Amino acid sequence: MSEEAATAVEASPVETESHEDVHYQAVEKEGVVTAIWEMQGQKHIRTIDPRSNEGKQILALFETAA
Repeated sequence: MSEEAATAVEASPVETESHEDVHYQAVEKEGVVTAIWEMQGQKHIRTIDPRSNEGKQILALFETAA
């Protein structure tokens, strides 16, 4: 796991009950996104597969913002 580095992915924040922004982080290994983490503040909410429809949509948002 020491080879993995989390890179912040800019996406539209989602308002939640605790009023902390939800954001996404792409986990890359050797230049390939292996997972997307949904985060609320510093808390990990869930992991999204980058090959799933939702994962592809999140990555597409990041690519168009760059």
